[in-house]
Amino acid sequence: MKIPGNTIRPGNVVEHQDGLWVAVKIAHTQPGKGGAYLQVELKNLLDGRKLNERFRSSEKVEKVRLEQRKNSFLFEADGMYTFMDTETYEQIEISGDFLGEKAQYLQDGMEVVVEFYETTPLGVALPATVNLTVVETEPAIKGQTQKSSNKPALMDNDMRVMVPTFINQDDKIKVNTEDGTYNERVK
Repeated sequence: MKIPGNTIRPGNVVEHQDGLWVAVKIAHTQPGKGGAYLQVELKNLLDGRKLNERFRSSEKVEKVRLEQRKNSFLFEADGMYTFMDTETYEQIEISGDFLGEKAQYLQDGMEVVVEFYETTPLGVALPATVNLTVVETEPAIKGQTQKSSNKPALMDNDMRVMVPTFINQDDKIKVNTEDGTYNERVK
């Protein structure tokens, strides 16, 4: 679907320079001389390159619709992560390089949303939080809980998270998958 260049919004996926790009930031600019334009920071969905482009209202841009499918994480082998579509039971493999830091949160059977452009997976959306078990942390020191302070903890997925002082070894906690921060203790 063609849209005017000045209607691009953050999160929109557009076809530009023979590639798929997502709009990261936008800024409307009205120079003293000449017509207004939209300054857009674009990020390539396949290789991560960034690009700054100017779009005027007279320019048309192809807006791309991505198909979102629910998938279940099955397993990892040799840096490739296997997912299964929950409706069609088709399996796909996605490389660990493509997943980046998201890979450390994947757990057997976890439901994720995979975004596709035609048959190419472009992104994986994880649940907002995951439950992890504390494998190693310093014991709580009496009186230390009066102040709000944090201590490092090693999780069962080899990730380090800063946790409140009342968290002990073998406790289960919720961790935010967006930024890797402690959310709450799980009962």
